[in-house]
Amino acid sequence: MEPITTIAGPVSFLDRSDVDTDQIIPKQFLKRVERTGFGEFLFYDWAKEPGWELPANPILATGRNFGCGSSREHAPWALEDYGFRAVVAPSFADIFYSNCTKIGLLPVVLDEDEVRALAAAGRAAIDLPAQEVRFAGQTARFDIDAEVKHRLVNGLDDVALTLQRAAEIEAYEAQRERPGPVTTAL
Repeated sequence: MEPITTIAGPVSFLDRSDVDTDQIIPKQFLKRVERTGFGEFLFYDWAKEPGWELPANPILATGRNFGCGSSREHAPWALEDYGFRAVVAPSFADIFYSNCTKIGLLPVVLDEDEVRALAAAGRAAIDLPAQEVRFAGQTARFDIDAEVKHRLVNGLDDVALTLQRAAEIEAYEAQRERPGPVTTAL
């Protein structure tokens, strides 16, 4: 996972609320076991609508309750594979939010008015260490759990967190090691 300090650039705006994970990545595309290759199917059904355009910018601004529905982790994978590095919304489904942070896709909660102003600005910088989104001369602060922030800033996924304790794990395993089979009396 790549460390996140600042994500800056153009903003794409998806002016829809209650976007569920089935809309983000439909079920027929969930046949892969790797995390790549999902971006081309992002918002597959909506992408067929006349006038649909959603540029692959670093930042996606969208409506409330983003990522609701099923808990499929493929939805954050598809957003990341498409090119988004951060999603800014008034609210997220809890499991979706957690799935984003586990792969290095930054979910940012701002008030709805701030999300709309960010979308209208068209460009922004999200400073994770400072917990600020800067756009069009404005600064909007956001909250994030301290442990989640630490993981994102340092690029630590679940495996990397475990490997930080490799010496302790090896010591435990060495202590528990047995030279041969254990017999028990009946």
